[in-house]
Amino acid sequence: MSNRQVQTSPMKNAEILVVDDTVANLEVMDEVLSSAQYTVAAVTSGKRAIQQLQEQKPALILLDIQMPGMDGFETCQQIKANPATANIPVVFITALSDAESIAKGFSLGAVDYITKPFRETELLARVHTQVSLYLLTEKLEDEVASRTAELEATLGQLQQSQLQVVQNEKMATLGNLVAGVAHEINNPVGFLHGSIRNGKTYTQDLLEHI
Repeated sequence: MSNRQVQTSPMKNAEILVVDDTVANLEVMDEVLSSAQYTVAAVTSGKRAIQQLQEQKPALILLDIQMPGMDGFETCQQIKANPATANIPVVFITALSDAESIAKGFSLGAVDYITKPFRETELLARVHTQVSLYLLTEKLEDEVASRTAELEATLGQLQQSQLQVVQNEKMATLGNLVAGVAHEINNPVGFLHGSIRNGKTYTQDLLEHI
């Protein structure tokens, strides 16, 4: 391993879950990643990794393949099968470097592959790339969700405004209709009223004449 070069990450405190059954490896990766200002969570088995993911969602998972019980392949498979964790990038970090193992890792959903013993600069560069992509994706998804909510709210307001306009038009039309009917009714009523008044006058005159 090369001499340690402290690299300040622009994604300060982004959490990385490291899974390796060898405590010494965990300690080394913890030191390297912490020096770059990442927050590190370390577990020693695939089972514990699955449990950890139920409590905290990291920005990246560094996963060893050769572990007792649930190996890295099975762990990755379970992570990707769960909708709540499927979008978390997984990078295999292992001594296995044969083409078959690498191909299997990618087929299970891993985004990168680092072989042991790793070089610190390479590890930090690959981690930086994957964390940046993950955080950017999360930001874009949040912006899309926010924009979608705004558009839905605007659409709801437009629909409400259209409904109000329709109601106003209906009321205006109804008012005009009522006014027209009232006018049509008022004409004969007025005629009858005038006729009755004239008839009353004629009757009064007739009675006076008699």
